[in-house]
Amino acid sequence: MNTQYADLSGTTKTVSARISPIGGLDVLSRNEVARLRGASGSGLHALLRRCALAVLTSGNVSDDPRAMLEQYPDFDIQVLQQDRGMKIELTNAPAQAFVDGQIIRGINELLVAVVRDIVYVSTQLEQIGFDLDASAALTQSVFEILRNARILKPQIDPNLVVCWGGHSISREEYDYTKSVGYQLGLRGLDICTGCGPGAMKGPMKGATISHAKQRRRHNRYIGITEPGIIAAESPNPIVNHLVIMPDIEKRLEAFVRLGHGIIVFPGGVGTAEEILYLLGILLHPDNASTPFPLIFTGPRQSAAYFEQIDRFLRLALGDEVARHYQIIVDDPEVVARTMLKGLEKVRHNRLDTRDAFFFNWALQIPLEFQQPFRPTHEAMRALQLHHGRPRHELAADLRRAFSGIVAGNVKEEGVKAIEQNGPFDIDGDRDIMQALDKLLQAFVEQHRMKLPGGAAYVPCYRVITG
Repeated sequence: MNTQYADLSGTTKTVSARISPIGGLDVLSRNEVARLRGASGSGLHALLRRCALAVLTSGNVSDDPRAMLEQYPDFDIQVLQQDRGMKIELTNAPAQAFVDGQIIRGINELLVAVVRDIVYVSTQLEQIGFDLDASAALTQSVFEILRNARILKPQIDPNLVVCWGGHSISREEYDYTKSVGYQLGLRGLDICTGCGPGAMKGPMKGATISHAKQRRRHNRYIGITEPGIIAAESPNPIVNHLVIMPDIEKRLEAFVRLGHGIIVFPGGVGTAEEILYLLGILLHPDNASTPFPLIFTGPRQSAAYFEQIDRFLRLALGDEVARHYQIIVDDPEVVARTMLKGLEKVRHNRLDTRDAFFFNWALQIPLEFQQPFRPTHEAMRALQLHHGRPRHELAADLRRAFSGIVAGNVKEEGVKAIEQNGPFDIDGDRDIMQALDKLLQAFVEQHRMKLPGGAAYVPCYRVITG
């Protein structure tokens, strides 16, 4: 039951309300409430405010991490523990999250997910005391977060398809992602994405129609994000399971541990980062026999995009890298059928190795893919982008290069660093740098760096090609 106690006000319409959270979180300790209120000096209140505002503006089309807070400077959220249970108090919240004084149910659920994950990561995981320099411990922390979020579902055959792709894509590309999602849904497959707009929303939207046609209930539309991304990419309205991981590395590991196959649509630097993360893992010798279906796909107009990606991957990591993915152009039905065949191989492999269907324990993820990378100017200059290294290690550093560009484009900390110290320098072997510069320039020309409609894109990086 909502109790609205303030009217719509100002040019930006807002609502103040005290709401009862729906599902997933019943009570908090006094210590947890104090941490969320900022009384402990933990800094969690600012994190809670930023993530909550992203959820309350679900559906907004913006990739400016500061825009929401500037639009709603007086917004606040407080978590209250009362005799009859927990309440969430919203002050000057976006009116779009309410209908006739009642918060939209889906937004209420996502708001609870925000509180749940921030509390769990900041209290429970700290108490457990994971060794951040141990690979197994980092994987265990990912498992614990997903389990606490009630995402892990036993006794279900492998059916979760992760869809990666850009938030800034053309209408033709967006419609194509919906068509692929529709074909996946007809075959009883669930969808997991980064939870934002564009290629993260399209597959979910397509699947909702086919799931309805098949009278399929208990569908999963999982969105996995992290605090630096959610402010620039609010969850799309279809997400019904939201998980906020502590950092980009745990977010990426959650995708590959949770998902049974991955489809990549056209995107920008964030999509390239995801591709390099997964390929770097699959190139590791310990994963040579682990099936993991990976499909690159888009409409006919996007064929050149995947040709560019393929050329760059082959140049940097060798032609052998191409055996880990398939490129399928302009055929959603073939994409779905191919993925279904790949998932059957995953099922047989999990049975043979006695690995869980709901979490890929067997996949070996090296520590360099797990430790958080903070993209400072010094760290970006120190990347070892050279031939002759083990391919999975080179892929790890290439992933970090793209991660730094993502930070400079849309993460508040990265944007500030660029404003203060200028663009990141990226250096390495000349042929890799030339190929990287050409790929990034294509992203700029195709408007894949930022959403269209704002100021002209100014690169946050400088590739040293000489």
